[in-house]
Amino acid sequence: MKLKSTLTILLAVAAMSPAAKVSAQDAMGTVSYALPQTTITLEVEAVREHFYAGPYAKFAQKYLGVEARQEDQATCRLSSVKMTPCIEADQNNRYYVTPDKNSMSFLALTSQGLIAVNDGAFGNGSEWRFASQAGADFSDKGVSSNLTSEATTLIRGVDGNRVAVQQSMVVQKPLEQRAKEAAEMIFDLRKKRVQIVTGDTDATYSGEAMGAALAEIAALEKEYMSMFIGYSDFQTQKLKCDVVPEKGRKSQTYVAFRISDADGIVSADNVSGKPYLIELTPQAVSPASGKGTAARGAVAVYRIPAVCTVKLTDGVNPILQDRVAVYQLGVESYFPLSSK
Repeated sequence: MKLKSTLTILLAVAAMSPAAKVSAQDAMGTVSYALPQTTITLEVEAVREHFYAGPYAKFAQKYLGVEARQEDQATCRLSSVKMTPCIEADQNNRYYVTPDKNSMSFLALTSQGLIAVNDGAFGNGSEWRFASQAGADFSDKGVSSNLTSEATTLIRGVDGNRVAVQQSMVVQKPLEQRAKEAAEMIFDLRKKRVQIVTGDTDATYSGEAMGAALAEIAALEKEYMSMFIGYSDFQTQKLKCDVVPEKGRKSQTYVAFRISDADGIVSADNVSGKPYLIELTPQAVSPASGKGTAARGAVAVYRIPAVCTVKLTDGVNPILQDRVAVYQLGVESYFPLSSK
């Protein structure tokens, strides 16, 4: 986000004598204001994956030549985040003034009880969006079987005379045999697809007929493949969270939110998730230079913001970085309202 070169001053006006702070009930004939503070708003989006392993997963390498995940698994990954600085009233720093024509002629009251000399560009966000890359997947490639046959000689000992009795019974096919038959069907479907595309079939396919046939073959292949490589259900989660930097805090690092494989995006205080951190590095504010005239009469308290480098990380890797004006980390000064 680009900050305007024009200095934007958000003022909270104060009659410095007697007391400046506003009481629970504002006095009649006065106008109360609040100093501004910056809130960093994060709009987070994550994708949760529920993976279900296929019943033939352990045979995927043997019969298809591909690796397959062996167990069900739930994972969650960050897919996008938008960071937006917002200005709001700091209710712990409210002041009042008794207005007159000199003090109110140049002040503009905003909806939150803030006074602005110039409007600033607030509320513009910086956005990161990058889906995590999945590993290479060659599960649907290739039209030849992963198996081959070799000739071998077996020597069996035969003793005595035996009578062979044939008997048939119904038994359940072993899991590996079912996996082998499913793999053979996959390769058969792939060969048929190649034959249709190249025209190496007795039937003639063209136009919509060819598209329908290929779509049907693809659907069947996908069903058989899921028995080996499993399948996933995806859900998108969204969360909006705020980080309010605190002046005087020793560390300007805050846990913004957390991501848990089991529960998705969770709040910052839920220690079951992996933390994502907001780190603020304020630039030093130089003292004012030059000569001036001492203020007389009513003055206004205002804040000069600290321009901070704000970085979002997962604790190790940087995700998003921007420059943000953070008012409560800056300095407070005074602005004369009249020359009386």
